[in-house]
Amino acid sequence: MKLSLRGEYALRALVVLGLNYGEGVVRIQAISDQQNIPKRFLEQILNDLKSAGVVASRRGVAGGYRLARPPQEITLATVVRHIEGALAPVSCVSERFYQKCSCPDEARCAIRSVMKEIREAVVKIAERVTVAEMCARARKLQEEPLGPLDFAI
Repeated sequence: MKLSLRGEYALRALVVLGLNYGEGVVRIQAISDQQNIPKRFLEQILNDLKSAGVVASRRGVAGGYRLARPPQEITLATVVRHIEGALAPVSCVSERFYQKCSCPDEARCAIRSVMKEIREAVVKIAERVTVAEMCARARKLQEEPLGPLDFAI
C-alpha cells in the first residue's frame, strides 16, 4: 500500500476533525491553514469523505465540517480503502479489489505469498487504528519535548 498525497491529506484533516469532535464544525480554511493543505484540494477530499459517510458538513457563514460518527468508530482501513482503494501492495492478494495476476502459477508464486503476508499485516493495523487513536497520538506527541535531533538545521 502506498498512501498518496490525497490519502495523507484526508487522514490529516480527520485528525483535526477528531481533535475537535463534539465542539461543532471546523471551518475548511482552519484545516487548510493548520495542516498546510491547499483549500481547493481539501474541499474535494472532504466532499469525497462526506459521500462515504465519514464527515458531515454545514453550509453558510458558520459552516464547516465535522466527523459524521464518533472518532473511535472510524478506522484507517475505512478511510484508506475509500480514498486509495486496496490496502494490498499488489492486486492479486487483495480481498476487496482482487485482480488476476500474470504469474504462471498464482498458487505457488513466492512473491504473491510474501505480498499476502504484507497485506495481512497492513490490514491488521489499519483496521485496529481509529481516528480517536490518531488523535491520542497527536496529543501525546505535542506534549513530548523535542530532542536534539528533532531540530531543523
